[in-house]
Amino acid sequence: MSGIMNLLLAAKTGAAPYTVIQTFLVTGTWTAPAGVTEVEYLVVAGGGGGGGYGGGGGAGGFRTGTGLSVTAGTDYTVTVGGGGTAAAYGANRGGVGNNSIFSTITSTGGGGGGALSPVTTGGNGGSGGGGGAGNAAGGSGNTPSVSPSQGNNGGAGNTDSSTYTNCGGGGGAGAVGGDANSSQGGNGGNGSSSSISGSSVTYAGGGGGGVDSGSKTQGSGGTGGGGAGAKSSTTAAVAGTANTGGGGGGNGGNSPSNSAAGGSGIVILKYQVPGTTSIFTFKSTQKWTAPAGAVSVDYLVVAGGGGAGGADAVNGGTGGGGAGGFRTGTGLSVTAGTDYTITVGAGGTASTASGASNGGAGNDSVFSTITSTGGGRSGGSGATGGAAGSGGSGGGGGANNTTAGNGDTPSTSPSQGNNGGAGGGAPGFNGGGGGGANAAGSVAGASVGGNGGTGTASSISGSSVTYAGGGGGGTYNTSPFSTGGTGGGGAGGGNGATNGSSGDANTGGGGGGAGGKASAGAATSGGAGGSGIVILKVNFT
Repeated sequence: MSGIMNLLLAAKTGAAPYTVIQTFLVTGTWTAPAGVTEVEYLVVAGGGGGGGYGGGGGAGGFRTGTGLSVTAGTDYTVTVGGGGTAAAYGANRGGVGNNSIFSTITSTGGGGGGALSPVTTGGNGGSGGGGGAGNAAGGSGNTPSVSPSQGNNGGAGNTDSSTYTNCGGGGGAGAVGGDANSSQGGNGGNGSSSSISGSSVTYAGGGGGGVDSGSKTQGSGGTGGGGAGAKSSTTAAVAGTANTGGGGGGNGGNSPSNSAAGGSGIVILKYQVPGTTSIFTFKSTQKWTAPAGAVSVDYLVVAGGGGAGGADAVNGGTGGGGAGGFRTGTGLSVTAGTDYTITVGAGGTASTASGASNGGAGNDSVFSTITSTGGGRSGGSGATGGAAGSGGSGGGGGANNTTAGNGDTPSTSPSQGNNGGAGGGAPGFNGGGGGGANAAGSVAGASVGGNGGTGTASSISGSSVTYAGGGGGGTYNTSPFSTGGTGGGGAGGGNGATNGSSGDANTGGGGGGAGGKASAGAATSGGAGGSGIVILKVNFT
């Protein structure tokens, strides 16, 4: 998931407060920093897609305001709506845009453009889609109603005396969509500007209406990312611009040409941070601009944990996923005003396939020159079981003596993780534990899968939290089952009835391995790895 985080401040003196601007281009998580009680916001939804016989898509809802209350230390899901889909030629209204949401603020996706009978009218939404074939009405904007209004109505279509049809423009945040006339498609309504990012940017323009004759003029897209409509089969419709909420252009009324998709939305938050606050937690991928006066950071970078594979009654237990790499340090130099991409690695996938299946490797987390490697996948069970993966910490080996994966791969100093534990053969047929940041995964026992290796504690956030525990190995036919390592490792499953547990989110814990059953029984699934985390503590001059 990606975004942009700008810490904007004048030269920092004493404990003066400073301003943070954080922009989300895709769905993510925002953790309210200590001392922050309110935010200014811009929330723009995805624009609607253009219609199959040519109304322009309506812009995504545009909402902005100040003084929205938040609670320090709380995680808020930030939803960035995707654009509505393009419609194929015919009686196909454009896809509605998807809502964007922050806290109590929801901006509604733009309405799709109208098409041929019986769906000639534009769809309702943040702004309404343009009307399609015939003298069809545009869709209603500001639906549902909010104050101030989040958008405007779409324009109407038009049919001339020669039965050619020109289609209406989608509504925009700043103006209604234009009505089509006998010679031109309706223009998309213009969007609205915002300076919340530090410069004036226009968002949420409507899509232009299409025309079905080459001698006519297609509707233009509204300012703020609206796409132009198509002209017959000679000029293609234009998609709404990404991260503006612009509506897509409508079809020109000729098969097999299509309309165009709406543009995705955007969410921007702006807030004051007390001068005493310098810790920032990142639970999703974004971009950060080092603030004025910043000279270095203390850091914690934890990668996503490895996932575990599935098992059945024939092949025994699978290994636990290895924990994501754990790296921490102090005094890492940064340059004020420079953009740094912060990548938070997702956990490896779990496998629901039985027998010799493996989980997926965890994904790397990255800040500046520091890369923590994703945890290794679990080893599959059975004679043909896939090998355990190496990574930040290694995955546990599967049953029948499958070799474990290596940790600290590639090697870093200090080490970022440990090896997984080996899987076992007769009589247990159990999986080994995934490695953790602090300890290797346990070798599978005769009657139980190996426990996941323990994780390592960090106090960078202001309190001691343990991260990067390995996943427990799957147990073939007995209980109790193995445990996941402290720091978010998932417990192993077993007895043909219990799936492995997933690693905890934002810990980098490995997923628990799947167990089996000595008699015929249902296959069991391994657990997914937990996502990683990045925490920075900024040091100023």
